[in-house]
Amino acid sequence: MALWGGRFSGSASQMFKQVNDSLPFDYVMASEDVTGSIAWSKGLLRAGVLSEDEQQTLQQCLETLQRSIEADNVDFSDSGEEDIHSFVEAYLTQALGDLGRKLHTGRSRNDQVATDFRLWCKRHLNLLKQDIINLLDALLKCANRHDKAIIPGYTHLQRAQPVLFAHWCLAYTEMLKRDISRIDDCIKRLNQSPLGCGALAGTTFEVDRESIAQDLGFDSPCLNSLDAVSDRDFVLELLFCASTGMMHLSRMAEDLIFYNSGEAGFLQLSDAVTSGSSLMPQKKNPDALELMRGKCGRVFGHLQALLVTMKGLPLAYNKDMQEDKEGAFDAVNQYHICLCIGVEVLEGLNLNQERTRQAAQQGYANATELADYLVNKGIPFRTAHDLSGQAVLEAINEACALEELSLTQLQEIHPSIEDDVYAWLELDAVINKRNQLGGTGYDVVTKALYLELENLDKLKSSFSSAT
Repeated sequence: MALWGGRFSGSASQMFKQVNDSLPFDYVMASEDVTGSIAWSKGLLRAGVLSEDEQQTLQQCLETLQRSIEADNVDFSDSGEEDIHSFVEAYLTQALGDLGRKLHTGRSRNDQVATDFRLWCKRHLNLLKQDIINLLDALLKCANRHDKAIIPGYTHLQRAQPVLFAHWCLAYTEMLKRDISRIDDCIKRLNQSPLGCGALAGTTFEVDRESIAQDLGFDSPCLNSLDAVSDRDFVLELLFCASTGMMHLSRMAEDLIFYNSGEAGFLQLSDAVTSGSSLMPQKKNPDALELMRGKCGRVFGHLQALLVTMKGLPLAYNKDMQEDKEGAFDAVNQYHICLCIGVEVLEGLNLNQERTRQAAQQGYANATELADYLVNKGIPFRTAHDLSGQAVLEAINEACALEELSLTQLQEIHPSIEDDVYAWLELDAVINKRNQLGGTGYDVVTKALYLELENLDKLKSSFSSAT
């Protein structure tokens, strides 16, 4: 049942229907369309368009449909309807006759779909927030299990300075916290109701848009009808949230793939998130992490596609905007899957702390400590930096670690170097000297970890009560 058929004497071609009909994918907003329709029926009651009996009948019928949707008991595939809006209206008309045809009074599919999509995005942003909280939980537990483990820190993928593995975990904790804050901001901006704005110019019926917005759980109604029906900033923001979050997951996946490699040997992944080779029996491939990294580009593509779609559209609604949904639906699904996989990866991760400690002692990662030691002897840092570099060259020539150079060799580089230098160059000392806020020292990392665990408990509690 097309909602626009009166103007037309002929029917749409099958090819046009294939490109035009959106029910094959927008059926996922069925629950939101029913919710919006119930709120609109109440608005029409307050406006005097529907009687109380009519509104109650419509609401009861819609609630019956809602229960069937929630029970996954509705077959959308055989209806032949154009979109989810026509599907719901056809359901009402079949059940209630002309009363079902009254519900669309003063409403357009333009403000209807904008409302449905905002409700869908809000619901799924909250679900993604829960997924991120779950990953945060797994990440902090992983840090807590390995709170004393030391790994090499890298710049340019070259060994740079040793860090605590928990410090590495806390770096991704910061990223995930920003992901949550972006979702909160996105929800705040999208939390306005377009319902009652009609096709583009508003409605002639005296509906109380504030009450309708309140019924739907929005903070307020949209203030301009042209913008309300043609705005998709909220979808772009959702896609940006998903893209940034996926970028963070991809970076974490890349780290773990390298740490899992035979060349590094820092950790083992569980069988649950790895696969083998059809040819090479010895292989254990980090496929879950590689897929996480690979799906990142797919989500980025959906953001770029919608930006390109929206950039040239005049006010108000244009059918190009039907392209907003499939990408968003897929991006949310892929992001959700990758967040869940991330939890499984971290829960099954087995860190080889002996191997990571050995690696952290290699690569002259304590060269900065020698420079700092010389600074403490009154030598300007730039000079100390050069002297430390000379010591590294000497160690390379001797094929030994920096701390294995003899005191005589070190004093040839600078006479102020004394026997106490060796305590500065020990691995645990290198870590422990970095106890300033944000550093990788044992004390500061332990404090940061416990603070994040406390904050996570508060976040879980507040999110649970809010939802």
